[in-house]
Amino acid sequence: MNDFDWKNLIDPLFYIHFDVNGIKLGIYIVLFIVFAETGLFAGFFLPGDSLLFLAGIYSRELIENILFIDNDFINVVLLSTLVALSGILGNIVGYWFGSKSGYYLYNKEDSFWFKKKYLVQSKDFFEKYGGKAIIFARFLPILRTFAPIVAGIVSMDKQKFMFYNVLSSFIWSFTLIFAGHYLYGFLLENYRIDLKEHIELIVLILVAITVLPVIYKFSKKSKVQE
Repeated sequence: MNDFDWKNLIDPLFYIHFDVNGIKLGIYIVLFIVFAETGLFAGFFLPGDSLLFLAGIYSRELIENILFIDNDFINVVLLSTLVALSGILGNIVGYWFGSKSGYYLYNKEDSFWFKKKYLVQSKDFFEKYGGKAIIFARFLPILRTFAPIVAGIVSMDKQKFMFYNVLSSFIWSFTLIFAGHYLYGFLLENYRIDLKEHIELIVLILVAITVLPVIYKFSKKSKVQE
């Protein structure tokens, strides 16, 4: 926690290596961030996708925050499952909040924590893809935050919502965490490329892959409406 810099808030490694007086808390911070992206509506600035990819690379370190398991595969599966459960819980909270306060949100003024345009964009996305939007949104920043809220606002069937919620959360967490872990091992073993030495580049690439398509989609839509 020494030498804190506000830039740390968008640095996934800051959360993974987070400690207080030598006590490592990375796993708890990662799980909280996954929950917060949907449960606390803070997904527009938290490093969700890049965080999970890097969590896969540091899976052993994260799991050792709570217990020691001398098996890489079990470490990755356990981490992915914990992340999936946090994502499920976050979506449930988002759905509940949407069902209880939809009118309030549509009439709420913009703030640092809330942008109504994101809610409207997510609603349009949800109406176009229906339940599948829950799955698609998991891989898209901003939409990931508001999709469960919109599902609650439009009173999506609870059983249907839970099906897509569970499915999307496991697909999202297992895909990114396994990709990070095994791609790191593959490149290191076969090409002597250590991804830990290229963290900033990895984050930039992942941000570009996930954020730019969303920006392009919504900017194109805005031009059409004009």
